Amino acid sequence: MKDNRKKILMRRRSGFTLIEIMVVVVILGLLAALVVPRIGPQVAEAQRTAAATQIKSIEDALEMYRMHNGFYPSTQQGLEALVTAPTTSPVPKRYMDGGYIKKVPEDPWGNPYVYRNTNGRILIMSYGPDGEEGGEGVNEDITNED
Repeated sequence: MKDNRKKILMRRRSGFTLIEIMVVVVILGLLAALVVPRIGPQVAEAQRTAAATQIKSIEDALEMYRMHNGFYPSTQQGLEALVTAPTTSPVPKRYMDGGYIKKVPEDPWGNPYVYRNTNGRILIMSYGPDGEEGGEGVNEDITNED
């Protein structure tokens, strides 16, 4: 009989009380309040670095396109010319089978990269987190000219 009582008491004591759970939740909340503000700036810097890295990869693919065809895609053809062969002028004569990249990436903020070809001088740009041209500080544009 004593064994049964012990088992019943153990079952009742085996869980956490509401107060214990609330204490743990408060502690986790305090830790999050201290840690999250310190991580935020690092996330923003990591996104800027990711954008610069993607721009460099796009620039490398454009350079391979130019080496095969003698010119960069026009502004109108855009970066899509790296995925599928353009059908508008100037049409590449030695386009690489399968394209130069699998797909045109979006910047880390979900916006398309801007591509401009001005007389053979190419510009690849992300408008940054604000998605608008220009900006200062964390909203500064990221380009292949940086």
